[in-house]
Amino acid sequence: MELGRLEYLQALVTEFQVTDSPEAKEQVLANLANFAYDPQNYEYLRQLQVLDLFLDMLAEDNETLVEFAIGGLCNLCLDKTNKDYILEANGVESIINCLSSSNEETVMSAVTTLMYLTTPQSHQQTTALPVVECMLRFSLSASRRLSNLATVFLEDYCTPPQVEEARNLSKHTAVGIPLPKD
Repeated sequence: MELGRLEYLQALVTEFQVTDSPEAKEQVLANLANFAYDPQNYEYLRQLQVLDLFLDMLAEDNETLVEFAIGGLCNLCLDKTNKDYILEANGVESIINCLSSSNEETVMSAVTTLMYLTTPQSHQQTTALPVVECMLRFSLSASRRLSNLATVFLEDYCTPPQVEEARNLSKHTAVGIPLPKD
């Protein structure tokens, strides 16, 4: 019994929609994110509105669902049609919100997705001041992966004046200053 690609993906989407099990939802979303890696699946995933599903999942409280959703978006946004769709659906704001996740994989995917989504039209949004400030903090992270990725973001996607403005703002805020102990 060989299911076609579209039918198989449809079955996954349906399973995601009908199951009440958080573990099953996570497993299905992980599978969809993996299928989003293959350009042969892009058209099917668009037909099945999986981009909307991923975007919707970014607002979930379940960190695992958010991780798989941002991973799926990261895989899909290399395609111009998918990139345009995500930008037109105001997905950048939801992706930026993922930068505050405590899950490093989610943050790594969010930074990478912002890089992939940066176009002359979206540049102002993907490199907004709070994002640049965030990248400055990440560039100081103990995680080499995160600090390297943030450094690439700052060097390749931001202008020197943007980085300077964010540096100056960071000097005047309490960001990163530990709270006093009792």
